Amino acid sequence: MNETGPRVWRLLDTGLRPPAQNFALNRALLEARQAGESPSTLRFLRFTPSALLGYHQSAEQELNLDYCRAHGITVQRRITGGGAIYFDEGQIGWELYLTKAELGTADMGAISRRICEAAARGISALGVDARYRPRNDIEVDGRKISGTGGAFDGDALMYQGTLLIEFDVERMLRVLRIPAEKLSDKAIASARERVTSLRELLGRVPVLAEVKARITAALAKEFAVAFAAGEMVAAEHTRYQRALEEIDTPGWVNLVSRPASDAPILEASRKFAGGLLRASLAYDSGSARVRQVWFTGDMFVSPRRAVADLEAVLKDCPVEELEARISGFFALREVDLMTLVPGDFVTVARAALAAEIGTAR
Repeated sequence: MNETGPRVWRLLDTGLRPPAQNFALNRALLEARQAGESPSTLRFLRFTPSALLGYHQSAEQELNLDYCRAHGITVQRRITGGGAIYFDEGQIGWELYLTKAELGTADMGAISRRICEAAARGISALGVDARYRPRNDIEVDGRKISGTGGAFDGDALMYQGTLLIEFDVERMLRVLRIPAEKLSDKAIASARERVTSLRELLGRVPVLAEVKARITAALAKEFAVAFAAGEMVAAEHTRYQRALEEIDTPGWVNLVSRPASDAPILEASRKFAGGLLRASLAYDSGSARVRQVWFTGDMFVSPRRAVADLEAVLKDCPVEELEARISGFFALREVDLMTLVPGDFVTVARAALAAEIGTAR
């Protein structure tokens, strides 16, 4: 704070929009901040039902397109990387547009921790115990309630977060192209145990204005600023219209288009002393990478989220690194596998790959 009071950053609320508009705004606001045309900004946003691809992903390989069409779910491509996700009115998004100078660092790990810890304090002010969980999640009692991520454009940063107000886990799973086993009643129940929402925790749907106010206050305190409601400047409107003309088109959605047959789902199961273990792998034969792995079966693992964490570590994994990543995961974490051993996960993953690549290397 200086003699004339705290710095003032802009607060934007762009409301409920289709995904093309939200992503065009992402690009416009980030480019304008990098160009020095706009102030540092906190933006709140919401999505109509949307299946959102990462920038480098193919809809055919990532999404259940028949389900999306049947349920009026819009497919769109983000301007940032990452995996496919489902958004709808039951989530609220928040975004910061800042510069490296304001952050004091370009270290994304440090930035994530600082922003997530502040956002967690804001969420906690609603009446829950939210905590930052590296690398970029916010959890309540070990269950994810918010995911975040950031991207730089030169000296400007866009840092995004989502908060689950209400959430339909089953719909999220059905939107994605995943093995049928992950859609079983047991698998859906297991997925529900790993995420939570404010409605579930509070027993009510909180007023959105209060949610926004708590997050705003926490971020204002963290950065020693005041937020003032504002509007987009002319340069942002120009950039937005230009971006929307590109993004709101089939060409953008299909910018990366690869058939599902190029990324088959490979499956195998094995009976071990600790129970039945099944591996389903999305395998990219062109790059010899395991894009994603799902482990299911009659296994007992504690903490329960350990399997989901392992699956996250194995995303986009070169085949030759699969065993090392599995072994490294268990070496760095305290996981009770009962009578399973880490090698069992390696064995079943290799078995799934064997039929496709001709060897269980």
